Amino acid sequence: MKGRYAGAFTFLAFLLVLLVAANICIGTVSLSFHDLMMAIGSPGRGDHDLGAAVIWNIRMPRLVAVMLLGGALSVSGFLLQTFFNNPIAGPYVLGISSGAKMVVAAAMILTSAEGLIMMPASMIIAAFAGSMMAMLCVLGVSRKVSSSAMLIVGGVMIGYICSAVTDLMVTFADDSSIVDLRSWSLGSFSGMSWESDRIIAATVISASAAAFLMSKPIRAYQLGEGYARSVGVDIRRFRFALVVLSSLLSAVVTAFAGPVSFVGVAVPHLVRSLFGTSKPLVVIPGCFLCGADFCLLCDLIARTAFSPVELSISSVTAIFGAPVVIWVMIRRRKR
Repeated sequence: MKGRYAGAFTFLAFLLVLLVAANICIGTVSLSFHDLMMAIGSPGRGDHDLGAAVIWNIRMPRLVAVMLLGGALSVSGFLLQTFFNNPIAGPYVLGISSGAKMVVAAAMILTSAEGLIMMPASMIIAAFAGSMMAMLCVLGVSRKVSSSAMLIVGGVMIGYICSAVTDLMVTFADDSSIVDLRSWSLGSFSGMSWESDRIIAATVISASAAAFLMSKPIRAYQLGEGYARSVGVDIRRFRFALVVLSSLLSAVVTAFAGPVSFVGVAVPHLVRSLFGTSKPLVVIPGCFLCGADFCLLCDLIARTAFSPVELSISSVTAIFGAPVVIWVMIRRRKR
């Protein structure tokens, strides 16, 4: 199995390098591999060279954010699937992303009406508050229903309610308040900067590292709540940690990129199939790496398929992620 793990990680890392190069070189302004090497070798050239400026000021900040946010969304999905013991659980499906979107949209409209600009940290706080609110609603539903299918239906309904409230706020907001809100609410990785990347990296890496350090109790929990208690896992604190970490990771994504669909559901299943295991010690870093690959591919397609028009990132992730969810449901039904 160790050979399979090494092969899978090597494949994902090699794919990451290819996708990073493709995302840097392909776009409205086409750049050669030579331009890429020159820009990497001389970062200071971005002040007086167009190609280097495009790479260092536009494409590099964006692809760094895509990798971090794609990894965050995938790890969040894995934590939620573990918490609810449901293979279709994910931030978007359960309405958690929609809750974060609603609160961030309200905060953006209010601050814009006052002539203020929301700082990145404030967006994360607002998104986290919305995520936790939606998560509490999902937890309330989970206590009332025993069927995993009904839990998913409840999560979808919560997501619809939050999206409806968001649409109402956008409809009645001043035009000046929603200039950037419409594109953000559809999901997009555009407009990233090195400043936002630093905040994203600090939050995502810290939360993902905390999730990785919980690999042992997560594995015990996967084997059953009774078994987890028998090996000394404090179930109440453990569940609280899973809720906070999964909500924080999905909140960061929603704060900076808007709601991104199906990544948190599809990627953990792809990783389990690729590695042939559900062990968190392997799956969590695998999810982060595969999520980065998945979102880099989708973002490349979103930027270039109908250039200069950019597609919503959720439209592309749904095309690739939804078939994976359907395959999971069919396979689960057969079993």
